[in-house]
Formats: sequence, C-alpha cells, structure tokens
Amino acid sequence: MRFVIIGAGRVGLRTARVLREEGHEVSVIERDEAMIRRARNQEFTVVEGDGSREDVLEEAGIADADALGALTGDLNVNFTACMIANHYGCRTIMRIDEAYREGIYRKYAHEVDEVIYPERLGAIGAKNALLGGTIRAIADIAPHLQVVELTITTEAPVNGYTISELQLPANATVLAFGKHDQDLGLPDEDLSLEDGDRLVVLADYGVLSEVRQLLVGESEAQAAANTGSDATSGTGGVN
Repeated sequence: MRFVIIGAGRVGLRTARVLREEGHEVSVIERDEAMIRRARNQEFTVVEGDGSREDVLEEAGIADADALGALTGDLNVNFTACMIANHYGCRTIMRIDEAYREGIYRKYAHEVDEVIYPERLGAIGAKNALLGGTIRAIADIAPHLQVVELTITTEAPVNGYTISELQLPANATVLAFGKHDQDLGLPDEDLSLEDGDRLVVLADYGVLSEVRQLLVGESEAQAAANTGSDATSGTGGVN
C-alpha cells in the first residue's frame, strides 16, 4: 500500500518507519528544514512544503495513495489536508492534540475516517505501566469510550459466576474472554469466572468505576479514584 504522511516530527516519522518496515511505500511532507534533513537521513522520500496545499499533496503522490496521515501539531493543516485527500478517495487519519475535548472531537470525527490523539495513547501506555496488575487500558474508542482488559481476582464479586450470569452496567459490554492460562477469544456464556481469568470490556468512562468494582474487586472509593469518576454515580450490578 502507499501512504502519505504529513509531518516528520516524532509521531509522523515513527509512523512512517513502522509502515516502511512492514513493506509499504511512504512519502513524507514537511516544511521544517531540520525535520526534512532528519527524514532524508533516514532515507525517506520527502516533499518540502505545506501539507495543506493541494499541489504539495499531489507532488507527494496523493492521487495514487491509499491513505493520508495528517500528523502535524497544527489542527488546521491536518484538517485541510484530510479534506483534500478525501476528494482523491484516500482514507484520512487526522491528529489532534490539546483540543481533545468532546466538542472538538465530534466536530471533526464525521469529516475524516479516524481521529487520533497520540498523547492520549501514550498516556494510556504509561498508566498501564504504572498501575500494573489486574487492569490494562487497550484503547480509547471515542472521548467517553474505552476498551480495557481486566483480570478477575479472588476479591471480585463476580468470582464464581458464569459469563451468562454476569450483569455489567448498561453502558458496558464484554468483547472477549480468556481463562488465565489460555488466549483471549469470544466469550462462552457457560464458562465460569475464576481468579486470573481475563475479560476485555468496552465501557463508557462513566461506568468504568463500577466495572472495576465488579471484575477486580476494588472498593468503591478505589475504583472511583482510579477512573477519575464520581464514586456515587454507579447504577450497575450483578444478579
């Protein structure tokens, strides 16, 4: 596949390297001289210029590209580039930074194929490393949705239940399940939840605290503190 990456900064160049290592064709657009030199030193094809200009995108091969990654720190450049690339039939990925607020996300999300926030993804990785143990954030799906992997503990209220007996809050659902010594797979309703088993759950941030209490056995105060939610806001449970 062929990709055009706008921005040879930390995010853009790292993305370009990964794509190239996987055998894809990558061209990079950059206007900063130091970043251009760095990208060319790594043997990337670099087009010098403003990635929000159609002539620059054409020079980079947008007409033949499968996807465009607008990965600069400038939201206006990224959005404009994606709108141009859309006319060429490209898949469009737009980076946002400090504007990671629900209103901004919703404003642009329907205009491009995917919105990414690298700083948030980096923070998820750092948080996982710091917390360790029984909870691992996998991805943010939207401003209020997160996929998490949780490990059942002996303290979990649902320990001993079958998956069919598990009742998560309304805004949470099980995506995958794995016994402690097996790979993750589709959940089997007849399997029991035991110490060390893992569940992958898609949940709204507002109910993550409840999910943690049910599956990990955290206290209400601990779960609320760890998710940054209100400890009194939950409504879910198990039967």
